[in-house]
Amino acid sequence: MKSGPLLPFVLGLAIVAVAGPSFAAPAPVLEPRARELLDDSLGFAERAWDEQVGLLWSVASGEERRVHRVRESAWFALGLLVRGAPGDETRAVRIVERILDFQFTAPGQPWDGTFRRSPEEPPPAAGAELWKNYDPNWRQFIGTTFALMLEQHADRLPAALQARMTDAIRRAVEGELTQGRAEPYHTNVSLMHGFLLGWAGQRLARADWVAQSEQWIERVRAAFAEHGSFEEYNSPTYYGVDFYGLALCRRYGATEKIRAAGAEMEAGLWRDVARFYHAGLRNLCGPFDRAYGIDMRRYVSLVGAWMGLVLPRELTPLPDPSKPMGHAHDLAAVPLYIALGARVPDDVLAALHSFQGERAFERVITPQRRATAWISERLMLGGEVTGQTVGADPKRNQFVPATAHWRTPDGDVGWFRVQLSPPCDVQAAKQTLTFNAATTGDFVFQVRAPGATEAQFAREKWTLPGLEVALELPGEAHVLVARDGENFLVTVRGAARFTLRGRAVD
Repeated sequence: MKSGPLLPFVLGLAIVAVAGPSFAAPAPVLEPRARELLDDSLGFAERAWDEQVGLLWSVASGEERRVHRVRESAWFALGLLVRGAPGDETRAVRIVERILDFQFTAPGQPWDGTFRRSPEEPPPAAGAELWKNYDPNWRQFIGTTFALMLEQHADRLPAALQARMTDAIRRAVEGELTQGRAEPYHTNVSLMHGFLLGWAGQRLARADWVAQSEQWIERVRAAFAEHGSFEEYNSPTYYGVDFYGLALCRRYGATEKIRAAGAEMEAGLWRDVARFYHAGLRNLCGPFDRAYGIDMRRYVSLVGAWMGLVLPRELTPLPDPSKPMGHAHDLAAVPLYIALGARVPDDVLAALHSFQGERAFERVITPQRRATAWISERLMLGGEVTGQTVGADPKRNQFVPATAHWRTPDGDVGWFRVQLSPPCDVQAAKQTLTFNAATTGDFVFQVRAPGATEAQFAREKWTLPGLEVALELPGEAHVLVARDGENFLVTVRGAARFTLRGRAVD
């Protein structure tokens, strides 16, 4: 099939059934792979369902069966409407009614219009701290979910509930506009905000909101067009939210200009993802501006969920939902993506299905920041140059300035990442990672090397299953090794500049 840059390959809702009476409309017909993903998501969510409260329990470590989750419950409600099995609509309505009760009405306060993250947390009080006591992003996450429900499932929702949902969206938009904290560079929230502003403006006959929405999305598009990238760069989780915001704009944007901008950026983002993706290892190469894991086969990344719409299960970079997995709560977001459908350019599909050959490249993120990568069949390396302005610190950020992934002899994937570092530049080239910091400090590598022992990490060389790494360190530097569960923590201490040279081995 011949295709230009924006001609799509689409999977998602294949057919939307003709609407019938409220609570009696037939369920939409899904493509088989979309149905499979929906079953995975809802099956997982069902295990966290609390019938007594009408919300999902948290599945986060340490929170199991202790607190409930409002945002994830909204996603579950949409999934129930998409599935349309007996009793699903009734339960979805119940969930939405519960969620509406958790929206804050606090004019003049920065949390006005957002939602409680959990019914167990107290409402914000005077002096409440952003992120600690409330999350303003719930305006966008829940508001856009409500908009999708109203677009696609109004025939399943009572008229009074639709009115309440619309009013909740209005309050979310007004709260965001009053707070004025959204910025175009904070891409994932910015895209949802820009879409919701225009969608609400169209629904409520607020031409000023529609105009502001168009201007906002244009600012995001112009920033993206400068380097073909978003500032929250190469994030397996937040790129997934970006795809969600772009798909909302592309499909339900308030104006043709918004819809065209969404489609343009969506195609561009897929092409950038394809540069970093290794289909054989089923992973994105680093560096990652924000990441909650390194091996996409073992934690739920939202980019992996989007890929699942156009890939068979065996090629999809997602963990087995029947087994323990990292960031599991994000599996609840899958119904959003199914509802919108994935639009992947034809030229990207080949890169998602099979390894496309050795390559090295550099991508400009901002004038000060560059992502570099080298990808081969059995080993890939990534590093970010920041002008020595940012370091890795898991207590402060999710930044991963350097990564490696490799094929192990038994067909598994080994990896390492820089978990802690001083502000530094990391340059990836063929078989090489070069580190350059302004001052000496600890560089802590988290390493997953199945079958390795501590003795295989020497000062000059790591001899691991599937990978040998030669270390070129200054004389005063030394290496410390410790176990970290099934992984290792390897600290390079006393070096500001050093080089790692990696080689895939049998």
